[in-house]
This record gives sequence, structure tokens and C-alpha cells, in this order.
Amino acid sequence: MERSPGGNSENVGFDELVDSADRRDRGRRAARAKPVQRKGVFRTIVQVFGELLITLGVILMLFVGWELWWTNLAADQTQQQAVQQFAKDLNAPVTPPSAPKDYGDPVVSKDHPDDMQTFGVVFIPRFGPNYEPRPIVQGTDQQELDTLGLGHYQSSAMPGAVGNFAVAGHRQTHGAVLDNIHTLVPGDKIYVQTKDGYYTYVFRNTEIVLPTQTSVLLPVPTVKGAEAKERIMTMTSCNPRFGAQERIIAYSVMESWQPLSAGPPAAIAAQVKKIAEKG
Repeated sequence: MERSPGGNSENVGFDELVDSADRRDRGRRAARAKPVQRKGVFRTIVQVFGELLITLGVILMLFVGWELWWTNLAADQTQQQAVQQFAKDLNAPVTPPSAPKDYGDPVVSKDHPDDMQTFGVVFIPRFGPNYEPRPIVQGTDQQELDTLGLGHYQSSAMPGAVGNFAVAGHRQTHGAVLDNIHTLVPGDKIYVQTKDGYYTYVFRNTEIVLPTQTSVLLPVPTVKGAEAKERIMTMTSCNPRFGAQERIIAYSVMESWQPLSAGPPAAIAAQVKKIAEKG
């Protein structure tokens, strides 16, 4: 076999063969690397999205916990302090009358309370032994309802007056003041204490209305232009319990009253005494 003048022909052919094989291998590796790379990017996107969902879930759980636990805890403390201070300022008798008595027409406060001023306390035995009496404050803005309990609609009557004494309260948050409003049954007693005395209202009925139906606050609820003859108490709250699409309205009619000097009604005497002792 003759040798080529420029060198070994067998070596040259072998080198070209190796180079060609290397190029093919590199092409195959590059082709395989592309889908792997794409798969890696997709996996990263899914992982990041999953972590974001988990983070959002944790934030949502913390928010719900804050709404349903912390706001109630904080509001409960503030409201009980307001009730105790109210009782301390009154320094009224805590022993109920020895016998029922007719005290005539109720005294109705002519003073217009200042915004956020506590001017009364509500006792609702139907809500159970663990339900603490709640303060009544002037105003129904968020700052009153979120902190101080039951807010009095400023356009409505005062306790004991002929007409409509109307209040609002939260149901599930910020003290859950009216959480059990749906458990009231006709005949249940609701007691309102002010500096003038105790007003006993008897629950009559509830109704569900839209938030825009403000006629429930009229002197004769829902009846425009009618002359008031009864002494009504109206309690309003959100409905359903974990929503705000509607309003639940509870109506009561005043049955009796007694001055502060006579002592509290027997049904709430123990609670009144307990509050006075704490104050």
C-alpha cells in the first residue's frame, strides 16, 4: 500500500470519523437537554405557584383567626371595662325590690349622649349564663361597634320613650354582641339599665331585611308616617352569621320599668351585683 505524500491516510480518515461521531453525540445531547431544560422550568413554575398558594392560605387562616378570635378577645375586655366603669359611676343599689310595684310612666333621659359615650347596659338572659352584659354607646359608626358594644342609632328614641329605641351590634366579630340574636323566642326578657333606671322589654319577633331597608328604624318600624304609641326596642345585626348580605331585626316591646333607686329586676340582680363588685 502506498503512503500519501502528506502523511498517513489511515490516521486522517480515522480522525475525520471520530470528529463526525463527536458532532453527532453533541447534537444528540443537545436535543436531549432541551426537553429536560423545559421540564425543569415548568417544575419550578409549579413549585413557586404552590408555595404562593400555601402562603396565601396561611395568611387567610391568620386573618380569620384575627377576625373571629382576637377582635372578640380585645372587644370583650374593653366592653367589660366600660360596663364596670358605668356601674361604678352610678353606685346604685344591687338588691331587687321585695315586691313588684307600679312606678308609673318611665323616666326618659332628655340628655343627648356624646358620640362613643356609654349611657346604658343591656342584659339578655336568653343568650346564656356566660353572656356578659354589654354597654350601649352613642353612635353606630365602625369605631363604636368595633370596640364598645351596642351602638344606639342617634335618630331613634332613648330607652323607655314612646317610639323606637334602636341599637346595632356585631354578630361574629368584635365581641359578637348579638351572635345569638336568632335564638330569641317570644316572651324573652331584655333588660336595659341607664342612670334613670331599668327598662324591661319583652321580645316579640324577628324579620330578615336588606341592608337598605332603614324603615325598621322608624318610630313605628316599617310604617312610614305612623304615630308611635308603643315603647319599642329594635336590635339590628348582620345576617347570616358569617355574612352581611342581609340584616336580622329583633323587635321587643317595653313591659315595665323601675327607677335605679329601687334596685334591679330579680332576674338580673346577681349579674348587677357581680358587676358592681368588680367595679
